[in-house]
Amino acid sequence: MRTPYEYAIIQAMPRVERGEVINVGVLLYCHRRDFLRARTHLHPDRLRALDPGADVEAVRVALESWERTCTDAGTPSPMTQGERFRWLVAPRSTVLRAGPVHMGLAADPGAELERLLDLLVR
Repeated sequence: MRTPYEYAIIQAMPRVERGEVINVGVLLYCHRRDFLRARTHLHPDRLRALDPGADVEAVRVALESWERTCTDAGTPSPMTQGERFRWLVAPRSTVLRAGPVHMGLAADPGAELERLLDLLVR
């Protein structure tokens, strides 16, 4: 049985003033399946194409924190999965941000997350 989910693309914007982004991950939340995960994949050459001086390692570490936040390991206080998802997709002016939230239907949220990562990031 397919259940509804929400997802957002995680984007890197190394030079905020220019507004150029690359897709570096996907955040997927499925309330009915008790599922919240982020999967990331950074292409260093794409990041450097936008900013030759970009700190690739710092971006990589920041992406890992998004993945930890989904498991409640990186949040400042106990939060539900829904609260963590909304916190991660909230607008921000940082090198990493989430794009708009989209909806979908899937039987297996984990497999859908991998499909979206392949389609939108890799």
